[in-house]
Amino acid sequence: MTAGLFDGQYVWHPAADDRVLASVCVDIRAGRWASARTALAETRADFGLRAHRSLVLASEAADSDLAERWLAEEPGPESALIWARVAVHRALRAADARDERAAALERIALSACDRASAVDPADPTPYAAKLAMARLHRLRDPAPQGLLTAPPGPWRLFAHILSLDPWHREAHHRFLAFFFTRHGGSVNAAWDVAAFLSQRAPADSALRLLPLVALVESYDPSQLLADRVWEQPQWRSAALASYRNWLPAVSGYRFTPVLDLAYLAHALVLAGCEFEARAVLTAMGPYASRMPWCVFGDPVEQLSRARRACGLPVPTSP
Repeated sequence: MTAGLFDGQYVWHPAADDRVLASVCVDIRAGRWASARTALAETRADFGLRAHRSLVLASEAADSDLAERWLAEEPGPESALIWARVAVHRALRAADARDERAAALERIALSACDRASAVDPADPTPYAAKLAMARLHRLRDPAPQGLLTAPPGPWRLFAHILSLDPWHREAHHRFLAFFFTRHGGSVNAAWDVAAFLSQRAPADSALRLLPLVALVESYDPSQLLADRVWEQPQWRSAALASYRNWLPAVSGYRFTPVLDLAYLAHALVLAGCEFEARAVLTAMGPYASRMPWCVFGDPVEQLSRARRACGLPVPTSP
């Protein structure tokens, strides 16, 4: 799928150009789930799309009782998955807010994930949702050989997901996030894991961007020449390799991978590769994500600065 042309304003909705998903989000906000069932049922053979749609729909349903009502009235793989997603969303939000209900919500979420995986054992999505909660208790399975820092983590759960879908995008990102410093990990462990996972992935995979994700996560504006790190040969080479090998594959996606494109565009701009960054930003069309831009300041200002550096138009009004 090719993103639409930039028409003067950014579109921040996570559905991006998945028009089916955008329409279902409207129904979810109105308390209706029939279209969600259809939109998810058609993704049973496309785990990437299933992860994307279920995650966005859960964020829309998290503040209502839709997931509970849907599961009670129409139990099945789609309603069980959305219930698991919603429960995990609530549990993580409560944990991050140090809410006194966090432990109870986590137990509910774990049970919901187990129920969804029991309904459809071949679906990696409930396991990916469960992986998001691994950071709450710092699971410490031993790391496999090949990592310099050998960081312990939720390796068994991750390995099970890979047995179902070896290149599951969300699972890789959830797993890497476990090692971020803000979740109790370390910069070196995150870089080590990102390099290990990306080197396993095919050259034309978006997972090759994982080191760039870890680099953004480790950004420290107080360090001398912090913004010049992306100019270093290894990071510039990583960005250019994804530009050459992965970007051509994006046109075949069923929805525009806005977040992955944003990480690549950001890295290319900071590496001084404006020509290549222009093509990536053009592929994004009008669609925008807060990450990675918000790490460096106001996301609107940072994205607009990147587009200006590449000679592309920016919104004419706030």
